[in-house]
Amino acid sequence: MKLHELQYTEGARKERKRVGRGTSSGTGKTAGKGQKGQKARSGGGKKPGFEGGQTPLFMRLPKRGFTNFNKVEYAIVNVEDLNKFEAGSVVDMATLKECGLIKKELDGLKVLGNGKLEVALTVKAQKFSKSAVAAIEAAGGKTEVI
Repeated sequence: MKLHELQYTEGARKERKRVGRGTSSGTGKTAGKGQKGQKARSGGGKKPGFEGGQTPLFMRLPKRGFTNFNKVEYAIVNVEDLNKFEAGSVVDMATLKECGLIKKELDGLKVLGNGKLEVALTVKAQKFSKSAVAAIEAAGGKTEVI
């Protein structure tokens, strides 16, 4: 069998029903919607979750919690992840995104001190943990708070 010989199995594909195309088509005049009523109108029908006028479930359930719209979320990188950079290079949000260590920029970058750093780097970030600053400076690098 070749690619140009492939065919759909019988009944796998069905032509769409063309409604409202004359009385002899079988779905003319009212276009298969019956006589009058909500479902016969354009845009007619009930919205999802409608319970016939009864208070819907989502409104009957109690509301809980709260979303803090001032929350600051940082992209997090550990010191051990920075070993892949060459000595003396400058590491910032853009270089970390390029090499795939962070996916989203979020509200800034925070460097944590998990692991051991063996390369001297200049790291630019919004926040550093105390252990991260100690690890970077112990390796002979510098930290810059943006």
